[in-house]
Amino acid sequence: MTAPDPGNGGPAIEGRRTLTARIPVEFTRAGRWAVHFALIGVIAGLGAVVFQYLTQLGGHYFLDWMAGYRPPPPAGEHHLLPPTATPFNRWVLLILPALGGLLSGWLVYTFAPEAEGHGTDAAIDAFHHRGGFIRGRVPIIKTIASTLTLTTGGSGGREGPIAQIGAGFGSFLATRLGLTDRDRRIMMAAGVAAGVGSIFRAPLAGALFAAEVLYRDPEFESDVIIPAGISSVVAYCLFCLVFGWGSLFQAPALVFRRPLELGPYLVLALVLAGTGWLYVRVFYGTADLFHRWHFPNHLKPAVGGLLTGVIGFFLPQTLTFGYGYAQLALFSQLSVPFLLALALGKIFTTAFTISSGGSGGVFGPSVVIGGAMGGVVGLIFHGWMPAVVAEPEAFVVVGMAGFFTAVSNAPISTIIFVSEMTNSYGLLLPSLLVCSVAYLMSRGFTIFHNQVKSRVDSPAHAGEFFVDILQAIRVKDLMARVHQVTPVPESMPFREFKRYFSQTKQHYFPVMNDQGRLVGIFSSTDIRAVLFSLEIEHLVVMRDIAISDIIVTTPAEDLNSVLQKFTTRNIDSLPVVQEDDHGQLIGMLDRRDVIAEYNRRVQELKARSGR
Repeated sequence: MTAPDPGNGGPAIEGRRTLTARIPVEFTRAGRWAVHFALIGVIAGLGAVVFQYLTQLGGHYFLDWMAGYRPPPPAGEHHLLPPTATPFNRWVLLILPALGGLLSGWLVYTFAPEAEGHGTDAAIDAFHHRGGFIRGRVPIIKTIASTLTLTTGGSGGREGPIAQIGAGFGSFLATRLGLTDRDRRIMMAAGVAAGVGSIFRAPLAGALFAAEVLYRDPEFESDVIIPAGISSVVAYCLFCLVFGWGSLFQAPALVFRRPLELGPYLVLALVLAGTGWLYVRVFYGTADLFHRWHFPNHLKPAVGGLLTGVIGFFLPQTLTFGYGYAQLALFSQLSVPFLLALALGKIFTTAFTISSGGSGGVFGPSVVIGGAMGGVVGLIFHGWMPAVVAEPEAFVVVGMAGFFTAVSNAPISTIIFVSEMTNSYGLLLPSLLVCSVAYLMSRGFTIFHNQVKSRVDSPAHAGEFFVDILQAIRVKDLMARVHQVTPVPESMPFREFKRYFSQTKQHYFPVMNDQGRLVGIFSSTDIRAVLFSLEIEHLVVMRDIAISDIIVTTPAEDLNSVLQKFTTRNIDSLPVVQEDDHGQLIGMLDRRDVIAEYNRRVQELKARSGR
């Protein structure tokens, strides 16, 4: 027999036609998804632009015009309006955060209580527990509330509200398109990446951050990275078209070239881990106090704002964003006492502002705290051993990365974040060392309480892992659990079976013919009608009761298929038959044994992973 001639319409032609027909479909589908993610990037980028304008205008009219407070900006930002002539007034600065907290608290707790606190953690919770769903009003309320909180002196970052703007639109778009929960989660995470990547001018880090921050273990949500990359790039470009290109901070040309410097960097990692522990304890300790306090929720942010103002009265550098002071530290223009006061004060002002119910992010304050502590360690070692630590500014950059790693469990994206924000790629080696050590030292705490340990522990992936584990197990792996039962001859009179039934605990009864082959099955429920009909029981034999349409399994079948058979007919036991002869009964497999085996495998998996 000769092979068909491809030139005469044989199978090769059909294969090419099928492939040719499939390619446009795949391109169309990919193009549609690319449009969706680009649209998320556009909305998140516009949201970042609007939020940046709001914070600039709010800072001008509240802090500058009312209190005469003009904190320095980072090198990559400039004031939109010229400064006023208002003299600095500490007493106005004392009450301004309370005013912002009062307005913010009323707005949030009246219209969207889930918008309180730091928005990134709310997005993480939506990913794991809510199918990526975020109410449409949340981003709007979060934007206004965060503007009021942060521009009146409250300590927080921009990433929380802008993350919820992007996440909220991604969730909204997926819901309107009628997409699945999985697709909604991906689009929501892409929105987070777009918002964070644009507002901090770090598009690569934004994409990685959205995929990494979901888990405490060093694990990425791989489905998120490419969509988040598309959205983040679009949002970043749109934001920079309005506010200019370049990094958020300007840093000296720093390069790691002294191996002995790794010793002081190890000390820095320990200091950052300890400071991170203090930050998380103060942050959530304050939150617990405010939650237990029987006081109207609407007013709690005002009390937190007042406490923030008290600290700001003495340490005004701890108020609002504080990025300008991190910028000064990058050029060694601040002293050790100033930096130490900035870091410790910022821990408490951030806790009072956000843990009381105010609106803001936690990444921005972490950058300032980490940079300040890095500056402290760098300047001290520079004074002790200037030949080894010749550039204390490098410790500021590495401190930014190490501190947020310690509190967020997101080392990879944080290293890239700080590198993009400061345009300092020459410090990747010490950053990797410090972030790795800080991460290992801080496994017991996190600023993001809604992080889960890994994909195995995420409710978003529960069904996937359930199926994956069951598909990896075959019935032959459970042969020790397949139990023997006494078959019933098809010709057995019901009266005789009744005597046998009264002495057995068996619930399912395979029925055999004279050749010993399986021809039917029935359960204890199936005999109920005959059991109480004494007038007909002498006429009935067991083949009359047995069901001939038997659902069986074989040793080669996977447990996912077996469990589907259990649930389809709502039965609790299946006959296990020979692979090549379904008339040869091996035994019965119970549903509870399948579930027990699944639970055992999950526990083994967690034990091997150290969970």
